[in-house]
Amino acid sequence: MQWKTIYQEKLVSVEKAASLIESGDSAWFGACSSAPIQLLEAIGDRYESLENVDLITAMALYPYKFLKSKDYIGHLNFHTVFYGAFERQFFKIGNVNVNSVHLSNIARTLREHYKVNTLLADVSVPDEEGYMYYGPMGVVVNGEVAEVAKKIIVQVNKHQPQVKGMKHRIHVSEVDCICEYDHELPVLPQPPVSEVDKKIAELLLPMIPDGATIQVGLGGLANAVGYGLESKKNLSVHTEMFTDSMVYLAKKGVVNGKILAAFGLGSTELYEFVGEGKVELAPISYVNNPFEIGKNDDFISINGSLMVDLTGQVCSESLGHNQYSSTGGQLDYVRGSSISKGGKSFICLASTVKNKDGSVKSTISLNLPAGEVVTTPRSDVMYVVTEYGIANLFNKPIRERAKELIAIAHPDFREQLTVEAKAAGIIA
Repeated sequence: MQWKTIYQEKLVSVEKAASLIESGDSAWFGACSSAPIQLLEAIGDRYESLENVDLITAMALYPYKFLKSKDYIGHLNFHTVFYGAFERQFFKIGNVNVNSVHLSNIARTLREHYKVNTLLADVSVPDEEGYMYYGPMGVVVNGEVAEVAKKIIVQVNKHQPQVKGMKHRIHVSEVDCICEYDHELPVLPQPPVSEVDKKIAELLLPMIPDGATIQVGLGGLANAVGYGLESKKNLSVHTEMFTDSMVYLAKKGVVNGKILAAFGLGSTELYEFVGEGKVELAPISYVNNPFEIGKNDDFISINGSLMVDLTGQVCSESLGHNQYSSTGGQLDYVRGSSISKGGKSFICLASTVKNKDGSVKSTISLNLPAGEVVTTPRSDVMYVVTEYGIANLFNKPIRERAKELIAIAHPDFREQLTVEAKAAGIIA
């Protein structure tokens, strides 16, 4: 049977596709820009007829109705394995369940903990062979979920690019149901680059050699570093998240080696670039595997943080007991960098932060405040960077680590930190 015939036989309305969801289902839906928005909203419309349906994703980029009211709890339960802006916005309503797993471990988490039986995916229009593509974001885990799902429902969207990669597409014969709805892909606005970001980037850039393979995280600092790399030569990319700064570097010819990513997230220009087949996408369980990362010589990992204690413990995801983000792939890349020949990992943060009352506190402290979790253990940390310098902590005794960190703290807090460290017996 020709694939076009199969396609037409499986094609239904969005509402009909939503009716295939049953009580007790555990469904992964495509993260960020790979979410089938209209299908999910249609499922939301029939929530009263459903019990204990788990909807799992990572960093929603749309204010779904099931996030906005506690009435959905027990009917459609929302879970996220990466906590983002919309999750934070609606958390207090009560239908946001936060998980914090290493991104390299998402597929296993979905199989073993959530026991996912359903895939909901936004996909491209079929190619000439009948394959529909998961787009710049969907390759991250959709293909692995499809291998274990008993029910696969896709929403075809003409704006979803056909991408290149591994486990990056699905044939019309492999899905249970197809609906259609065209919508622009949600973009991720780029935060401004602060003066502190620029100073940190200026310190980092001389430590990145020509020919390096890079991973840069999300945020203003990542942009300061990413765009600052334009003077380098012959760079490659191995990263969980392909960013707009990497598009810029590739178009300038600075990145002329391999480009491997788990997903691309950012602007419409980025989505178009990935859709041109210039980025190799693969499941994040592969891309973020520290041993795969470590196969790249001179691997450079750059990530942001919220706080660091004087022994080198790094918190990058919580403010007190309040979850702010998730562990993501930070530790995956810190460990991968340590395996790499010539590899370096940098944890970056501003030296101070303002409290709600306007007072200022140091982000380098004797202890992490109550509730703040350790994202990257001290024994894994290599370099910590503030606008005042770079501390090399790797494999050093705790006393030396503390002195290195005090030296890059804000000058207004160095004496206090020294006194506290001596009182605690960390330094003599």
